Amino acid sequence: MSVAREARLVVGNDGEEPLELILEPWGDVHRIVPGETGVVLTHTSSESGAWPGTRLGDEPFEVRLGPAWLTVWVNGDCFHLYDRKGDEIEPYVYGGCPAQQPSA
Repeated sequence: MSVAREARLVVGNDGEEPLELILEPWGDVHRIVPGETGVVLTHTSSESGAWPGTRLGDEPFEVRLGPAWLTVWVNGDCFHLYDRKGDEIEPYVYGGCPAQQPSA
């Protein structure tokens, strides 16, 4: 897959209880413990650079927050989830998603 554009979203838990991070449309669920921060990275292969899953204009992510959960709609072709040190958390590769390291 050729990458036309990529986007990063930093997510963290400043609370006192674990937070469920739900990555849609894949339905992947990850637990973010108090004090933990992660980076969601997505790509689009669209030659125009448009985000294929977007419902609200040209946005790479849509975020919804509940009392114990955070849902991130990833509007790219795929995603990677990293910790702040750049280590991939539960590495998954969807549809040939290219290997990538997040910028710090």
